[in-house]
Amino acid sequence: MKYLIILFTLTLTCNFSIAQQYSTSNKKAIKLFEEGRNAPSEAIDPKTGLPDFKTGIDLMNKALEKDPNFWEAHMFAGEFNEILGNYEAAIGHYESAIRIDPNHSPTGSTYYYLAALQLAVGDYESSIQNLNIFERNRRASPELLNQANKIRQNCEFAIKALKNPLDFNPINIGPGINTADPEYFPTITVDGKTILFTRRIADGRVEGPYKEQEDFYVSQLGENNIWGKAEAMPDNVNTVNNEGAPTIAADGRTLIFVGCPDNVSGQSYGAGRTGKGSCDLFITKKLGSRWTNPENLPGAVNTYTWESQPSLSSDGKTMYFVRRVSRRGEPEDSDIFVTHLQEDGTWSAAERLPAHINTKFQEESVLIHPDGRTLYFASRGHVGMGGSDLYMTRMDEDGNWSIPKNLGYPINTKFDENSLMVSPDGEIAFFASNREGGFGDLDIYYFVMPEHLRPTKTLYFEGVVYDVDTRKPLPGKFQLIDLKTGKEVVYSEADQLTGEFMVSLPLNRDYALNVTYPGYAFFSQNFNMMAQEGLEAVHMDVPMVPINSNKPVRLENVFFDLDKATLREESYVELNKLVEFLEENPDIKIELSGHTDSRGNNNQELSERRAKAVFDYVVSKGISASRMTHKGFGSSKPVYTDEYISKLASDAEKEKAHQANRRTEYKIIR
Repeated sequence: MKYLIILFTLTLTCNFSIAQQYSTSNKKAIKLFEEGRNAPSEAIDPKTGLPDFKTGIDLMNKALEKDPNFWEAHMFAGEFNEILGNYEAAIGHYESAIRIDPNHSPTGSTYYYLAALQLAVGDYESSIQNLNIFERNRRASPELLNQANKIRQNCEFAIKALKNPLDFNPINIGPGINTADPEYFPTITVDGKTILFTRRIADGRVEGPYKEQEDFYVSQLGENNIWGKAEAMPDNVNTVNNEGAPTIAADGRTLIFVGCPDNVSGQSYGAGRTGKGSCDLFITKKLGSRWTNPENLPGAVNTYTWESQPSLSSDGKTMYFVRRVSRRGEPEDSDIFVTHLQEDGTWSAAERLPAHINTKFQEESVLIHPDGRTLYFASRGHVGMGGSDLYMTRMDEDGNWSIPKNLGYPINTKFDENSLMVSPDGEIAFFASNREGGFGDLDIYYFVMPEHLRPTKTLYFEGVVYDVDTRKPLPGKFQLIDLKTGKEVVYSEADQLTGEFMVSLPLNRDYALNVTYPGYAFFSQNFNMMAQEGLEAVHMDVPMVPINSNKPVRLENVFFDLDKATLREESYVELNKLVEFLEENPDIKIELSGHTDSRGNNNQELSERRAKAVFDYVVSKGISASRMTHKGFGSSKPVYTDEYISKLASDAEKEKAHQANRRTEYKIIR
């Protein structure tokens, strides 16, 4: 809107310069008006660096003191105030111009500009009334008519939203995080115990008049769910330059953030960092307790333009971010893009999200929830309360995004909303606000997310990867695969020094988890998350069996129907992993074994047929039959004896023990 108004101002200036015909005959008023009209083009405001609209406003007000009915002075005073964000003052001047001469604009554009400002301040009913007058003008600009329709949609949505408010009670997150300085852009690990955010601080080392810069701080969740005192990130991450808009990986061991250059050419970003454009994305990783020196994000994401506000998905291989874009004949814009981690460790060329998400206006503050399917973002282009509103969209099974949904009032208001962050369990959302009652400037707040706006609840699986014989930690690689679709939903790695890991587990899915490391048999686990509402987390260490060991390895994701030896389709994910393991280790020979529990009559025969079914599948995928043997053991080698099971307290525990006895294993025999 500002872009259109500046054009309108310039047009008026040209017309007045040519015609020199005004609605007043007061020469002193005209002289002050012409001085005020020219003020922005003759001087720069030293405080803002903008054209001197403030002096222009002062001179227009003096002209109006000479003649209050000088409508041209009201128009310029209104437009200058609008450019500076003084919306209420601008509205007053536009209303005065209309009251003095309702037909002063042949195209009725003043009614449009007035309606746009009334939307901005939340006066929705008045905005619609002025739109009605504007749209009846036969000479109205087609471009402004198109914009007027968008304003009307926003007003109608806002009026309805105000009548149906959501339950919304924001709470300050507390003094451990919030200070008198501004805090914003929070990001959180999948266990919900570590929060990282941006704080703008005074720094005498900063060149220029403001002596401020942005740094990262980290807080840990302590007893009674109180956040501890935030500590600054180490000096190799925080520098005298700005670090902002961070995203932290689900396990808290990868951080991607925005850095901007400290010179005009865009090549030097300070602290030994180099970049490609006006703002780039940088990456640092945590090894043990140490963060590596940040480097420009490898791959094709960063360009000559502005990349910012990254959000890393819990799969570790997908990242959403915001890029500034330009379209011919339109004001500068920003859209949401997505990039993928490639096998060589670089990030792919980014793709813009579809047009029903990205508009011709600004999209920003993107967040992909750990469920990998729910995207939150801010936009000025979708129907909302006015300004920048928060929206959500969900990805379906085919990878298509739904039509964005406005989060509603009072999460969204007439003011700008952005920087939303939603906890892994989906119940709590965080945002930054300078509302009254805080500790200073922007503070971080949280609120209970309404149920219909929540993502899929996401738990986490944590532990340590280690050598089963030596107990030495191993940096194993994790794959979490949706058994229904066969698609990888999470990729992660254990810490290189400690072997510690943390992997997200969204509910309502059945997963195969595979852990691999060179020189070891792959480890598998099944996570059926279809009915786990009461569960908060899973802790389990991962013992890796060396390939020179003859210890059996259980195939946790091989499934058969009751009393049958036919492989269920969801078994193929696991068996394909076994095929891949044998291909990567061509000198290995294995024994496949089938086991049952003690219940039933034909256990020996059933176990033999099941082992043979696995054998046949692997052979069908190209593995030589000479590299495998298969054998059924019936119930002769139980994990839990019948005597042990009989002593268990509940039927559920007993069934779980029987299930552990029903298994398929492989053992390396050469």
